[in-house]
Amino acid sequence: MFGRGLKTLSLITVALIVGAFALVFFYAPNEADQGFIQKIFYLHVPLAIVALCGFVAGGIYGILYLRSGDRMHDLRSYVAIHLSLILGVGALVTGSIWAKASWGVWWTWDEPTLVSFLIVFLLYACYQPLRFSIDDPERQSRYAAVFSIVAGAFVPLNFMAVRLAQPLVHPRVLSTTGGSMPGEMRITFYLSLIAMALLFVTLWKYELASKSATFRLRALKRKLAGDEEVWAGNPRRSAAPTL
Repeated sequence: MFGRGLKTLSLITVALIVGAFALVFFYAPNEADQGFIQKIFYLHVPLAIVALCGFVAGGIYGILYLRSGDRMHDLRSYVAIHLSLILGVGALVTGSIWAKASWGVWWTWDEPTLVSFLIVFLLYACYQPLRFSIDDPERQSRYAAVFSIVAGAFVPLNFMAVRLAQPLVHPRVLSTTGGSMPGEMRITFYLSLIAMALLFVTLWKYELASKSATFRLRALKRKLAGDEEVWAGNPRRSAAPTL
């Protein structure tokens, strides 16, 4: 189910990533004050935006799971949050490199956007320890869904911090006029954002396909083991699959 169209999606994703990098290095001009190092912006900002959107998607699938009880929604939520955490690490690392080059420090605690993103990231970093501390599969899925929904409510605060922060150090890139970016930089940024979003979707589908295949393999093994038990005169029911 999750493997349909993966080859085509993968090819489109690779093409967009290559195109985005080509624009970054050969089309977008260097920023007047920061120079070449500013080009990390085209990686850092899409990483952060897609990670936050992935967290929200995890909460949405958590709601769908609580409403329907469909374990596939729980799996989708888990994978979305798992991948968003990885992208979140990338956003923090690239942001620190950019801050060191631009501001002379690896981190500053008086920048609301940075701190709010770190808070959201650390909040979701508790997701997997909480989930896997629960042995019962049903309780594990329910508690994880509730956590993803509640944590998802904090994500919009990250975008609000950029708009409301005074004084504003972090650049505004999501405005109706594209902020202060010239046309070449704006086109490059949007293509980089689309490429990163497609990369997230592609990896999400790959991981879902892999885990779904693993679950089916486990089910077949349990069925074979159950058949062997029946033949031996000792039928036994196996436990429900978990992540």
